Amino acid sequence: MDAVLTGYDIALAGLAAIAAGAINAIAGGGTLITFPALVALGIPEVPANITNTVALCPGYFGGAVAQRGSLAGQGKRLRILIPAGVAGGVAGGALLILTGPDIFHWIVPFLILISAALLAAQDKVREWVDRRSAKEHPGGKNGEKAAALPVALAAVYGGYFGAGLSLINLAVLGVVLDDTLTRLNALKQVISFAVNVAAAVFFLFSGMVIWQVALVMAAGSVLGGAAGGTVAEHLDPVFLRRLVVAIGILVGIIFLARV
Repeated sequence: MDAVLTGYDIALAGLAAIAAGAINAIAGGGTLITFPALVALGIPEVPANITNTVALCPGYFGGAVAQRGSLAGQGKRLRILIPAGVAGGVAGGALLILTGPDIFHWIVPFLILISAALLAAQDKVREWVDRRSAKEHPGGKNGEKAAALPVALAAVYGGYFGAGLSLINLAVLGVVLDDTLTRLNALKQVISFAVNVAAAVFFLFSGMVIWQVALVMAAGSVLGGAAGGTVAEHLDPVFLRRLVVAIGILVGIIFLARV
């Protein structure tokens, strides 16, 4: 890594993680805060992305545990879709390492802008999935096998960059599975956690995880998530989401200007 980080830099990364954890708990889109923050500290883009992936694993775990009650009766789906997500997450991580920093530098502005667009469309996607879940569609109650390939492909994206993965997974599951939004959302959380962990474990052997930053950020994301859950009822999630989308668009444009 080219950058030399001070204690002040690491503290700033921790604060960014606290903010991201709170944002994820309320509106989503925390990665649009933490990844640019790490790059702004002078960390090269690929190590910043890898460190961010490892650091935010606890947040995905918290989200999965919070919705575990809605997973009842979805064991068959989990047995099929978690391996698909794990395979895709590892493949995405490998793609990031193999293609190297030049390609990632070129593509990351578009990934940030796509992530911001996904966040902006979150409510519309949820409404669409909710309406679709009220109707019977091709996947039916036994569409797990039909979902495996699109889940794996979404996981490749998740392993490569990750922002917006949860929403992509929800849309995929809404297309091929016939169930309520609550149950699909819980399933989405577990799959996203599996993808993130698979990519993070793969990255452990990359030599590019900045551990002093990752550990501080992991703790910060947990604290932020707890704080966000506490104050969520006092904040307008729509306003916060729009603010994060605006930040994401601005960051995407700045990154695009650097290409």
